[in-house]
Amino acid sequence: MENKFKYVWAMIIVVLVNILVISIVTNLGGSVLTLSKVGSQGAEVKSIQTKLRDQGYYKGKIDGIFGSGTKSAVVSFQKAKGLTPDGIAGAKTLKALGLGGSAGAQGGFSSTDVTLLARVTSAESRGEPYSGQVAVAAVILNRIEHPSFPNTLAGVIYQPGAFSCLNDGGINAPVSDSAYKAARDAINGWDPSGGAIYYYNPAKSTSKWIFSRPVITVIGDHRFCS
Repeated sequence: MENKFKYVWAMIIVVLVNILVISIVTNLGGSVLTLSKVGSQGAEVKSIQTKLRDQGYYKGKIDGIFGSGTKSAVVSFQKAKGLTPDGIAGAKTLKALGLGGSAGAQGGFSSTDVTLLARVTSAESRGEPYSGQVAVAAVILNRIEHPSFPNTLAGVIYQPGAFSCLNDGGINAPVSDSAYKAARDAINGWDPSGGAIYYYNPAKSTSKWIFSRPVITVIGDHRFCS
């Protein structure tokens, strides 16, 4: 009988441990966080670089490559936040950057994602009517779901040649308040573009190919296409 009780208690402990592990993973957004350090590459590194740049710690190129410049920026950020200055973007550093959990997340996107989407929206649709700004943000989100494009926000935005603001420096300009609101509205499902995956200004575009795309709608100076 005593052995039976010991077995039951052992099983209870195993179940409780499993529940604790599941709870921890869930609180981290449903997946184990990536440990980004020197040599790491990818979308998470781009998000880290973007967040560090937005806070004034990183001055380099947003290239998704964790090099010495990114490490130095991480160390400076860690020192400012009272974290161990090891230059590694582990769970605590990611959380401090706003990348490590569901806090501030919206529609499955982190606060950094919203900021990045707002930056591009502001640069690409400055002077456009508000619905046109939301439409530009929606196009970016539509590309994430389209098989012809990368399946992450950073991947879509940093795809070579995708957005002129990355080449002319427009992405570094001050972000309008309306662009933040437009980014959130698009994330929440408003799509004035009608499902478009391209847009262009016919007065500025020099691409013959883009003129061949079927136009879904026109908002302000932009034509939105499939």
